[in-house]
Amino acid sequence: MDTVGSTISTPGEGLSPSAHGAQSLPEKSYFEKQRDALVAEIAVSLEHVLSNMNTLNRSLEGAIAVGKEFESVSTLWSTFYDGMAHENHGDVDEEELDEERMEAEDGAGVNVDKNAVA
Repeated sequence: MDTVGSTISTPGEGLSPSAHGAQSLPEKSYFEKQRDALVAEIAVSLEHVLSNMNTLNRSLEGAIAVGKEFESVSTLWSTFYDGMAHENHGDVDEEELDEERMEAEDGAGVNVDKNAVA
């Protein structure tokens, strides 16, 4: 049993610092194994979250870019609307025109009969 090539060990053998010139590391406990597994799983999950957030960021940037492309069209229609309003109302001042535009925007999504009695 004292031979160098022996594969049979006795309990406690190899735990002393002088055995074969190096100290043997103790085996991890069940808690430490489970903790390491959970930490690895959390790291993988965080990688997925980061990847999905990058995808979302690219999608939002694309949506914003599409919205910016319609800015010139919006300006054109606004100019057309203002021109038509001046033509139809004659000498209406800008404040009245703005009030009408605000009323139109407020009521645009709601179909309300103003003659109806509550």
